[in-house]
Amino acid sequence: MSIARPAARKGASQDFLFRHVRDLPYFRGLLRAVESTFYQDLEIATPIYDLGCGDGHFAALTFEHQIDVGLDPWRASIHEARRQGAYRSLVEADAAHAPFPDVYFGSGFSNSVLEHVPHLQEVLNETRRILKPGAMFLFCVPNQNFTRFLSIARFFDRIRLGRLAAAYRRFFNRISRHLYCDPPATWESRLKTAGFEIETYWHYFSPSALVVLEWGHYLGLPSAVCKLLFGRWILAPWRFNLWLTLALVRRYYNEPVPQDWGAYTFYVTRRAAETAIHLHAADE
Repeated sequence: MSIARPAARKGASQDFLFRHVRDLPYFRGLLRAVESTFYQDLEIATPIYDLGCGDGHFAALTFEHQIDVGLDPWRASIHEARRQGAYRSLVEADAAHAPFPDVYFGSGFSNSVLEHVPHLQEVLNETRRILKPGAMFLFCVPNQNFTRFLSIARFFDRIRLGRLAAAYRRFFNRISRHLYCDPPATWESRLKTAGFEIETYWHYFSPSALVVLEWGHYLGLPSAVCKLLFGRWILAPWRFNLWLTLALVRRYYNEPVPQDWGAYTFYVTRRAAETAIHLHAADE
């Protein structure tokens, strides 16, 4: 397992920031825009499997071609993804019981999904089953730095209110619906059990960028009201209307990677060859 700098971030030449921020609250758009750039540097073999496709917005803005199959357990998300037109096929199912043949997909990805999955090991095991030997599996998740660098928790730490700091960290993880914020060693163990090998990984999203995301949850409440009333996060999604927002967050979009203290980690893994797989005895 190694940490490496992604190759030149080809996607940085495209304005993924505007694409995402015109449709999403700025803090979510910023994070998704950074992640979109990573996929531009990778050769992803077909057929492609999107584990946890959600409403299809990320795939629609990130890839120039349709993804072969998107899977999600929520019916409303599948209906929205169908309107996005980013997939050749959409399946409503639990990723731990994916309705696909063995060794079917040439690659797979899961963008900011696995940290929310309660039966995570089952999902990883099933994902290995449906990928071809040597197939790439890409995913990104928050890591151990996520709660560490939350600004309000750090303030409580500085004034020696450790219990309040811990309570706030738990609260923010809960509203973020995170079940896991783990270091690479923990993910390596899970992946090895499932039959994957980590090829490389990198950390991204600096402590300063995380503060933008943290406060965006509170400052973005008007966007939530807009979504509730009008069915969209941004009422005026034009560049002239968003120029100040874009100017304020672009420095974080352009941050170099990798970062030792990044709050998220992007993993490039591969399904191990059959002779290299050593599944846990309970899964054999």
